[in-house]
Amino acid sequence: MRVLIFMSGLTIMALGVAATFILEREAALGFLNQALTWGGAIVICGIFSIKMKWHGIIGAGILALLGASRGVLNLPDFFRLMQGDRARGTAPLLELGVTLISLLLLLRVLRALRRERTRRMLETEE
Repeated sequence: MRVLIFMSGLTIMALGVAATFILEREAALGFLNQALTWGGAIVICGIFSIKMKWHGIIGAGILALLGASRGVLNLPDFFRLMQGDRARGTAPLLELGVTLISLLLLLRVLRALRRERTRRMLETEE
């Protein structure tokens, strides 16, 4: 689980760096700032999970929930891009990437929490 948290954070930061080469300067700097902030927060949760496993995993899950919910609000821009409106360039594709990474991380954290709850319930039965 920790590897997924670190990889998600680093991938989001890499998308921000890629935006500097793809987007126009002003949009790229805004996307880079948010990607470094968001990816950095997820990496910090990964670091937390080294000492306090569930605190870091739950923190990453909360950040993934926020990232996925924010990404859902960007979906109309992605659909406009697919229809041919290139007003924002390829920024909606990068935002979709962050959304998918956040959604994947959220689902994996929920699965890990469900598995841990089941393990603890079985442990108390014995």
